[in-house]
Parts: sequence; structure tokens; C-alpha cells
Amino acid sequence: MTFDVASAARKSMSALHRASEPDVLKSLLDRAALTPESRERVMGHALGLLADLRAAQGKGWVNQFLQEYRLNSSEGVALLSLAEAFLRVPDPETADLLIADKLGDADWRAHTGKSNSMLVNSATWGLVVGRALVGEGQAQSALRRLIARAGEPFVRQAVGAAMRMMGEIFVMGRTIDEAMKRMKKPEHKGFTASFDMLGEAARTHDDAQRYFRAYTDAVDAVGRDPAAGHSVSVKLSALHPRYEVARWDECVPALTEMLEALAVQAADKGIALTVDAEESERLEMSLDIIGTVAALPSLKGWDGFGMAVQAYGKRARPVVAWAGALDRIMNVRLVKGAYWDSEIKRAQVEGLSDYPLFTRKAATDVSYLAVARDMLDALNIRPAFASHNALTVATIMEWAGNARDFEFQRLHGMGDGLYERLVREQGYHCRVYAPVGGHRDLLAYLVRRLLENGANSSFVHQLADERLTEAEILADPVAKIAAVGGARHPSIPLPVDLFGAGRRNSAGLDLADRAVLRETVKSVSFSGEGRSPGSQAVSSVTLDPGLRRGTEEAIGRAMAAFPAWSATPVAERAACLDRLADLLEIHRDELMAICVQEAFKTIPDALGEVREAVDFCRYYARAARDGLQPVELPGPTGERNVLRYAGRGVWATIAPWNFPLAIFLGQTVAALVTGNTVVAKPAPQTPRIAARAVELAHEAGVPKDALILLPGGPEVGAALTADPRIAGVAFTGSTATARKIARSLLEDDTRPIVPLIAETGGINAMIVDSTALPEQVVADVVTSAFRSAGQRCSALRLLLLQEEIAETTITMLKGAMDTLRLGDPGDPATDVGPVIDQAAYDKLMAYRAGANVLKTLDAPAEGLFVPPTLIRLSRIEDLNAEWFGPILHVVTWPSGKLAETIRAVNAKGYGLTMGLHSRIARAAEETEALSQVGNLYVNRSMIGAVVGSQPFGGEGLSGTGPKAGGPNYLHRFVVERAVSVDTTSAGGNATLLSLDEGGI
Repeated sequence: MTFDVASAARKSMSALHRASEPDVLKSLLDRAALTPESRERVMGHALGLLADLRAAQGKGWVNQFLQEYRLNSSEGVALLSLAEAFLRVPDPETADLLIADKLGDADWRAHTGKSNSMLVNSATWGLVVGRALVGEGQAQSALRRLIARAGEPFVRQAVGAAMRMMGEIFVMGRTIDEAMKRMKKPEHKGFTASFDMLGEAARTHDDAQRYFRAYTDAVDAVGRDPAAGHSVSVKLSALHPRYEVARWDECVPALTEMLEALAVQAADKGIALTVDAEESERLEMSLDIIGTVAALPSLKGWDGFGMAVQAYGKRARPVVAWAGALDRIMNVRLVKGAYWDSEIKRAQVEGLSDYPLFTRKAATDVSYLAVARDMLDALNIRPAFASHNALTVATIMEWAGNARDFEFQRLHGMGDGLYERLVREQGYHCRVYAPVGGHRDLLAYLVRRLLENGANSSFVHQLADERLTEAEILADPVAKIAAVGGARHPSIPLPVDLFGAGRRNSAGLDLADRAVLRETVKSVSFSGEGRSPGSQAVSSVTLDPGLRRGTEEAIGRAMAAFPAWSATPVAERAACLDRLADLLEIHRDELMAICVQEAFKTIPDALGEVREAVDFCRYYARAARDGLQPVELPGPTGERNVLRYAGRGVWATIAPWNFPLAIFLGQTVAALVTGNTVVAKPAPQTPRIAARAVELAHEAGVPKDALILLPGGPEVGAALTADPRIAGVAFTGSTATARKIARSLLEDDTRPIVPLIAETGGINAMIVDSTALPEQVVADVVTSAFRSAGQRCSALRLLLLQEEIAETTITMLKGAMDTLRLGDPGDPATDVGPVIDQAAYDKLMAYRAGANVLKTLDAPAEGLFVPPTLIRLSRIEDLNAEWFGPILHVVTWPSGKLAETIRAVNAKGYGLTMGLHSRIARAAEETEALSQVGNLYVNRSMIGAVVGSQPFGGEGLSGTGPKAGGPNYLHRFVVERAVSVDTTSAGGNATLLSLDEGGI
């Protein structure tokens, strides 16, 4: 490796990763630009290629599909949704529900016989028959009777045939031998293939071993005929279930070993091996793995090793420079990129400073051209350009001149007509990226590729749009980007601006950046006053001496401070919250450290805790400014009606230990900004984080007597809520404690009736039907049940699996549990830390001892570690209590009984969170209509509610409402006072005097 070049390239990657889009594009525009003379020649070539593409559209099934079923049509969306799920559904009843859901509202008959493709027309007829069978009316009834007499499940056969037909178009073969045989057909004459043994990323070690065997078998098969020139592509995420930065020390050596074995095998067989590109957070890991394998002496002289680079990433150019600095020939495949939407969402959700990729399609095209030019000029790179874009191909041909020492690439099933003449008449080489595997596993991949290449801005979609002119299709991306100054897409704000001008998103840390993660680990690992993971002792808190005089004096001070604080304008109170939010971010590392040491939070959870507290402050500040102003109400002329809001008095806020900063501050700042004073009692296990939060609130401008910290145990809380001077209570904790508080507020007959805002626990269930994607289900179950050691109010307690998929899902879930690591919460590799105290530990361990345990893990010998545990129950009714820890119960339910299953969950009386995994939209609608929960999550995890986006709180035994972080929360903290003034007594309505409509 040329060390200086490689080192400079890695430094450049770090600088570009979160650089602003205009700054990154400045250096790319000149590199990607064409001279006027070159532009004229490129347009000539591109027009010719465009003509070839249009001529081939009758042969290209995918082009025909995009023309017939546009992705912005109900039929297109329905067909993709059906294709994604249908073949994995094992039971006829759910398959029928899926068909009815996807086909019932679309007009398939309008598409019959319209396409030039026999395959499209055949598939359409299958869908027409399916629609007839799930629709209503006399004709449909007659057809149903006919099918019933025939004794065949005709609808499922027809739709299944259509789905398999779609799979056959995109999948080169179900096995590697079948795929290699298909490559010998006349339509592939002159082309080679890169076979990819596709599937979802590994969720278990067994998955990884199965994929590894598939890759070794593929290398063996392709190696039997090296002269054919075929190669194999490898996806590293398929070879390790924890391919993530937090597990760098585990996964990078393991993946390096496996990749080395595959590379040595490929070198011995005389074939090429390419490592696919994946999400940007995995780039640095992949370079370490690839660089180590590339430097192996055993691979000296083998020129078949390669890697893919994604042009939509801001780091694409230095990645290519790094590859060129390796002391060997490297095959580099340049692609546009396959994870754009998920990358954008991740940056927004995690509050990152900027995006790792470009937000405009034209910017990606500019990057692609600039990087392509670098590759053509590099000495140690053998370029491969993957594109279906005629303009891109023509530009590369222009820059390459007479050279043919590179190749083009295209996806199997796409780009038909683009390369045939170039390969067979002009001596260019083209390789087909060819998926291999069973249709059931690969149709999810098919859908992703159709969506990616069928987006409105993509070349494939534009080609299928007859309304676009050739000039529009072949518009110069350099000119497009130059015209907007390289600016981001206007519809994609920076993550900090996600919630608009009124509220800044909380700033996050990119824990997928190894350098950032290392610095974070240092910052949370200092030796403070926290307790070790095995300790029971509660840390001490240094308090103002005045606070030690007891509850009564604290309430008295808060009462005395109430008039002045209540009279403070809303804008000033809101400004205090905004300043507090800023201080929380300034002191983020310190606060995270206390959360790790005192509450045993893992590093990601500690970061999330601080960010949620920041979001609460900014959200309630904005809500107060907008929602607590006087409201003019309508009435008759000569009368003025105004509604005003005012604080109630002194509020008691009682916070839990599981969110000792976010919930503690969320409740408290809501009471403060509405004009109340607050006596805030933290959980006895976590007083230090509360004390630091109160210090920062005072620094932000909240008067010391307007917010008073009152640490202590249950006896302090009981004394606080029993005091008749308390005007309201906001509590988060157990249902039993909430009941005690409610009773104490009513015991004194002379006491005013005061509001209680209670957020309590739940027996939270996730329902999974047979249309769900198992890999997604398992990932979301592990996150929902075991993250934070299961110590979240929203955590998954009860997994309800449809009978037909229960055992396979449980098997995968067990394997995913095996990848979890228990240990020090300050270690980034830790997934599950200790539970909060000895009492919680003893209770949970005693329960596990008597349960029907399907799966558990080994736990560290020292410390309060409750191992993640999966328990089998016979019925939903068997679970009658919330077990607040990493314990998950599983029950099965029969197909067709979704409504009954939901009602059984409702009957438990809790109503906090519920999850549903299903590809049937009507199942989601039915669940939404029947479930009695505060928060319903569909096809995602059940934890991590975002302030302002997913207001959180339950009903029934799970809380009183209103929901925290929602639009109605603040109004529970105020009294409403209406004033009505008869203005006629002071001369009437003066505005009427200006109206020339009668009078004396």
C-alpha cells in the first residue's frame, strides 16, 4: 500500500463524511464537466443508446412493467406490495387476505392486453382473476361458484404464478448451477455475470454460516469454468449478524478471516471476487477488512479482488483514491447507491450534523462522473461502471476514447438494449449483476430494486415516461447542480431543522463513527460518584442546606415563589426552557456519564436520554408560546369574550429511575412553563442526574424557589402528594403507586380536587402475522424486548406469533438472542446492562426460575445482570403482570383470528403500547380500530417514541393522559379562565359606527 496516499485518503473521508453538500460538490463539478465539443459528441452517443433502449423496450420485462404499472399508481404499489410478501405466506387463509388487500381496490382489467410483453400480460390476467375472486357482485359470485366446483384454490394459483413470473425475471437462477446455465442463453451472448447469493443480512450466526457456505459453493461452481469470465459478489453483512461499529473488535477480525478464505478460494479457481458496498456507517469497517485481505502475501499476483463504491456517498472519491493506493490491481465497481432513503432517515432520527450522501439525484450523477474519471486515470484500478443511464455510459465512452480495459455493468432484468450493440459490435465488455436464490427469499430484493430504479428521478423511470423529451432525459447533471449552487434538495432539511423553524431537533452523536464512539467512551468512563453495576448503594447528592428541612418547607418555598413566577410572561418562561435545552447539549457528555454510571444505561441509551430531555424542553417552549396565549372567543356584538390560561400553583413531579433525566425534566419543565412552581422528586436510585438537571435549570434562569429538588424514597413521595397545598401531580411509575397517589389526593375532604397525570406500565404486545418479513420482525423484537435491559415502560412483554410461522420465527429469535452481549454499560459492545437494583434483580430471577423458559443466556457472575429470557405461555390470559426487565413471553394465535387476539390483549386492562407486523394494510386498519392503547407501532420497533412525533402515554391501567410530548399535554397543567365583558355599557361596539348599514 502507498501509505501516504492511503492515509491522506482516509483523512479526506473523515473530513467529507458530514461536510456540507455545496462544499463537497465544488470539487466535483469541474471534474465531471464536459467541454462543449465533448458534450456534443456525448449527446450523439447518448441519443444512439437511447434509441437502442427504446427499441428494446418490447423485450425488457422491467421496462414494460414500469410502463404498465407506474409506481405512483395504485396498481403499481399493490403489485409491488403483493410481490414482496406473497410467496412467504404459508397458510391459505392469510394468503387470501393479502390478495384481497392488495388486489381488491385496483383496476387490473384496464391493463389487460395493453403491454407488448407476453409476461406482463400473463401476469396481469392472473391478477384480473384474483381481483374477480376477491371483489363483490354477481359476476364474482358466479366465478367463485365455478372455482369451488373445480375444487382448486384457483385464486392463489393465479396470483402465485404472477408472483413467480416476476421473480424469474429478476432472479438469474434459484441455484448457482441454474444461473450459470441461463447465462449461456443467446440473449446473454458476449456478457459475463457477477453472481450474488442474495438474501437478507444475517440475523444469527447460523444465518451467517449458511450464507458463507452459499458463497463457497458459488465460488466452486463458477470456478469450474473460469474461462467463462464470471465472478462472485459478496455482501459482508450476510457473513456476520453484528456487522456494526460497536462490535468492531469482534466482527472485523471474523469477517476478515471469512473474506480471506473466499479470496484464497477464488484465487485458486482463477475467478474474480467483489465485495459489495453497504450502508455508509459500515464503510470504514469494510475498508479495514478489504485492505487486510488485499495485502495478504498468499494473494500476490491474483488480480481478481475487487470492491464496490457508491457514488451517492460524499466520500466516494477518497475511497477510490484509497483503493488505488493498495499495492495491487483492484477491481472497483462504481454504482449509484442502494440505501439512499434509509441513510437519509437515519441521519434525521439520530440528529446528525449533516447527511453522508447527496440529497439530489443530479448531485449523485455528478459524483458518479467525477469518480468515474478518477478511476479511468488510476494506474492500479480496473474500473467497472454499473449504470442504466445512457448519458453516463456515453460520457464514460468519451473519456475512455479507444480504451477497452474496463467494463460496464447492469442489473439482471434492467437496462436491456443499452449494452448489446456496445458488447457485440464495438468491443466493450459488460457484466450482469445476477441475483441467485429462491424466489421466496429474493422478492423483497426485487421490490427494493424496482423502487430504487423506478423512482421518478431515475433514468429507468424517465425512459418509461413518454411525456419526457430526449433533451429532458439527457439533461446535463453538472448544469443542474451548478444552477442551484450545489444546494441540498429543498424538501430534505438538515437533521437539526427536521421540525421546522419553530424547534431545533436535538443534536446527536454519530456512534457509528469509530472515532466519535471512542471519544464518547472516554467521556462516559470517568470515575465519578456513580455506583458499579453490581452495587446496591444509592449515590449521595449534595443539596442546598435549606432542602434538608423537609417536605413542608420545600412546598412552602414553592408556594411563596408561585405568584412572581406565574406572573412572568410566557415568552420569558419559554426562553428559560430553550436556554436549558442548550445547556443540556453543552453538558451532554457529563450527563451521559451520570446516566451510564448511576442508571446503568448503555451509551446509545444515555445519548437518547439527553436528546429526549432536550426535545422536551424545546417542544414545550414552543407549545407554550403558541398555545398559552389569550384566546378571543366569538359572541354577539357589544360583548368581548376571552379565555386565558394560568398556572395552578405548586406541582409535585415524581419521576422514575428508568428515564431519570428525560422524564424527570419533561414533567418538570411542562409544569414550569405553564406558570406553576415545582417540587421535583427523583427516584431514590437516580438522584445525581436529577440534581445536575436542576442545577442547569437554575442556571438557565428558573428561580431556585420555583424549582426545588426533593430527593428521597417512597415516604417522601407520600408526604409530598398528601400535602393539601399541592395543586397537581405528574407521576411516572408503577400502576400500584399511581393508585396510592390517586387515593391520597382524595382522602382529605377539604382539599381541592387536583389533577393527576400518571404514566404507568403495560403488558405490551406485538402481533405478528405470516405476511411479515421474519428478519425485520426478529430485529424489532430484540430491540423492543431487550434494549435497556427491558426496563422501559414501552418495552415488549408479549410476542404473539401466528401459528404457521411461530416455530421458524422463534428459532431465528433464539439465534438473534445469542448475539447479545451482557456487561458493563459503558462498553460500546454491551447490548444489555444490569437491572436497576437488588430488589428488581431478585424479583425477576425468582420469576424466571418457575417459568417455561425457551431460551436464555449466560450472565456475568458478578452484578445485577438478568439474562434476556424467552418464556413460552399457553394463552394470552396466562400473563397477568408486568415483568419489568429483559423477559419476553411468547404465545401463538390461529390465522383469521386477529380481532379476537386484539380483544384478548385489550382484556388485560393495560393500554400503553402495541405492535403489529403485517403486510396487510387492512390488518393495520383493523388493529388501529380495535386496539385500546396509547401508542400503536406498525412494522417497526415499539420503543423510542420521539417528542412531538409520537406523543407517549397510555390508557386504562397504563395511565391517565394526556400524552407526554403531545399537543394537549400543557393544558392539563393550567386552569382556564374565561372573561366576558359587556361593551355596550361603555358606548357599544364602536366598529359598527363605521358601517353604512342603517342607523338613525
